This record gives sequence, structure tokens and C-alpha cells, in this order.
Amino acid sequence: MENGNAAARVIQDLRRVAAGSAPGLRLPSVRELTARHQASPVTVAAAIRQLVAEGVVETRNGRGTFVAARPDRSRTPDLSWQTVSLGPSRAGANEMQALLALPPTGAISLSTGYLDTDLQPAAALGAALARAARQPASWQRGPVEGREDLRAWFARESGGGLRAEDMVICPGGQAALSTALRALTAPGDTVLVESPTYLGALAVARAAGLRVVPVPADDDGVRPDQLAAAFARTQAKLFYCQPLHANPTGATLAAERRAAVAEAVREAAAFLIEDDYARDLTIDGTPPPPLAADDPDGHVVYLRSLTKPAAPGLRVAAIGARGPAGARLRAARLLDDFFVAGPLQAATCEFVASPAWTRHRRSLATALRDRREALLAALSRHLPGLVPARVPRGGMHLWVRLPEGVDDTALATAAAAHGVIVFPGRPWFAAEPPGSFLRLSFAASPPDRMDEAVRRLAGMLATAQPLRGVDAF
Repeated sequence: MENGNAAARVIQDLRRVAAGSAPGLRLPSVRELTARHQASPVTVAAAIRQLVAEGVVETRNGRGTFVAARPDRSRTPDLSWQTVSLGPSRAGANEMQALLALPPTGAISLSTGYLDTDLQPAAALGAALARAARQPASWQRGPVEGREDLRAWFARESGGGLRAEDMVICPGGQAALSTALRALTAPGDTVLVESPTYLGALAVARAAGLRVVPVPADDDGVRPDQLAAAFARTQAKLFYCQPLHANPTGATLAAERRAAVAEAVREAAAFLIEDDYARDLTIDGTPPPPLAADDPDGHVVYLRSLTKPAAPGLRVAAIGARGPAGARLRAARLLDDFFVAGPLQAATCEFVASPAWTRHRRSLATALRDRREALLAALSRHLPGLVPARVPRGGMHLWVRLPEGVDDTALATAAAAHGVIVFPGRPWFAAEPPGSFLRLSFAASPPDRMDEAVRRLAGMLATAQPLRGVDAF
């Protein structure tokens, strides 16, 4: 405590002198400050370092400490020139910022796409990372495509259709998706997407200068007939989809559609980016194998991330493809950031190979089921008209359709003002939406808060909805 008081006295003294002095004035030496404030040299040096970090003072080797130069505040900076120089902003940036924004303190979040802190295996991850950090080899430069054992694990998870040498490790699924779109397309190309689809995919596709064309989907996933028609009409060579527990709808591609989707892709001589983000978020039953598991001719580009089922800070994913497409993916990743940090890769390898990973996935399925059922019960109690006709068997979200005439964006804004964070459906569509929707996430809030969240949402809906004479409830 005495050291803290002494440091505070030194900081206060130097602030006072600096505030009333011209830039460049030499300040008292460490010896003088030590005697004046009865502080140790270590304490005085720490106080000076803090003021240097704040830009109040500066040190010059062998000469002492001086008042730092202050920015000119005599006029208001004019940054308007940047608007002309930069041109139009990238589409989707505002939606992504809203999606990733941290909820206000005390708010009930039904919006985020990450696990609640209580569901994250933080202890196991922390222990694995601590052990990895103590291994000197973790800090050395490894293969640019990532550790072979980690790539082999992701390859096995793809269902056996890919090998370790086909995979490249990426810092999260979003980075992997961005790499794939840039590596496999050129600006002006067309990419097909499910409608609705993950808004992060829409954002990176548009940022890459691609034309995004939606393909109708329903509770059984993308419609193969519409996909084939879209390929024929647009001559697209790339289709992005989430066949398992799609974000935002939760739909899983039906077994009877898998072969037809694969055939449509083959007939178009196209690639299918399989975003398998939710394989470890299955709640009911056993998930079907990835589409990549039955892809002899290399049409499927497989993407798998561990961020969603583990923790936001575990920015580890992999993307893989066979043949020249795989080579282009690996080259694109090299240009982006060389490689993913070695300690993080080592910790991930240890974690997914340990019993802790198996235990986590088992307990996570139970926890997500409890939260999903709590949200469904709350909807049945307060907003029965919003209960989805088919409940997703995995993932983190319920996709609900609002009554006719309700503005989803306005409703989300009103709900946020009353402490409930939801996400409107409009940004998830590449074209005009067929109605108003909300994505309600159940992974980030405890079950005992679901009822209060939906009760507040019902109050907002009752006052905001112009039903045009239709009684929806």
C-alpha cells in the first residue's frame, strides 16, 4: 500500500509540472523524485513508465525525463477528405458489428452466436494452453499449413474424404471462409447461397466483389431443383451452404436431398463450400456424415471450426479441398497471415485428443437441450404464434416468423431498449425477405432467464405490431 501511495504521489507531482510547462522541459531526476517523495527508485521508475504510456512525459536515453509534446488542439481536425478518398463502405460491415457487439450489462441476450461462459471448457483449455506455452517447440515456426497432427484430426472429422495434406489451419471459421471465397473466385463472379444464410458469408462474399444469388431453402435444407436451376441460370461455380443445423434457421439437409444436391454441383462443374460449424452442437440424435465424406471428385470444400462449440477465444479452424483447389487455399492462407500461433495449435491438439473434449461435448448437448426447451416453453407461454413448426435438432438458434406487418428491425430496437437483445431476420437474406423474422439464440443465456426475456419481447410485440386486422395469437 505504501508503494502504491508513493507511486501516486510521484505521478501527481509529474502531472502537475507537465501541465504547466512547455514541451521539452526537463523534469526532476529519479534521484530527486526518490528523495522528494520518500519512494524507492523502482517505484519512481514505474510511475514514469505509466506517464510515458499515457503520453504525458517522454524519456531520452542518458539524458532524463522530459515533458512530452502535446497535440495541437487549436483547431478541430477535418477528416471529411477520407470519405471521398475511400469511396463507398463495404456492405455488411454494420450488420457484422451489431452481431458481434457485446450486450449491455444486465441485458438478456438472445442474440449472440457464442456459448455462455458457463458452457465453455475454460479450465481444460487453460490447462492445455499453459502446458503448450511451456514447450519451446510451440514458439518456433511450424508448417505454414499448420501442425500435421491437428490437420490430421480435422481430416478425420471430415468423414475420411480428405487427408491431412488437404487441410490448412486457419484463425477461425470466418477467416477460413474469407480465404475460400477469395481463393476460388474472382471479383464479379457469382456465388450461390441458401436463403436465408449466415450473414457473415454474405458480408465476406460482397467484400470480395462477388454477386450473391440466393437459392430457396426450407426445413429440409436447400431445394435441389432450385439449386440446379440457379446453376443453369447464373453459370455460378461456387455454392456456400451449411448442411447441418444451418445458421440462422437450424435446418439440416434431408437425407433424400443429399444425392440430388451433390449431383447439381457435379453437373455444374462447381464447388460446394460445406460450412460444418455446428457438428459439435448436435442436441438430438447422431448427425449425418459431412457431404465431404462422399465426394470422390473433389467438389466439396470442407470447413470446420472449434470456436462455436468451445470458446470465442479458441480461434482455430480448418479448411480443406483436394487437387488444385486445395493448393489455392493453402497459398491464400500463406498470403494472409503465414500461420496460426503455435501454442494455440498445440493446446488445441491436446484438448481435442483428451477425455475433456468428449466430456465437454456430452455435457454441452445436455445444456443446449435444456436451454432450447426453456426458450420453447417461454414462447409457448407468452408468444405461441412464434413457436417454430419444426424444432432444430442442434445449433444455437430458433428462427421465428413474426406476424404480418411487423418490422423486425424496429422490434429488435425496441426490445434492446427494454433489456432484451435479439437479432432481426432481414440481414440474413441476400435479396428481399419473404417476411419478418427474428433469430433467437438460446446458447448465451441461462434457462431461468428465458421466460423473462420472452415476456418482455411479447410486450414489445403487442405495442409495435400493426397486424392489419389479423389476429396472430
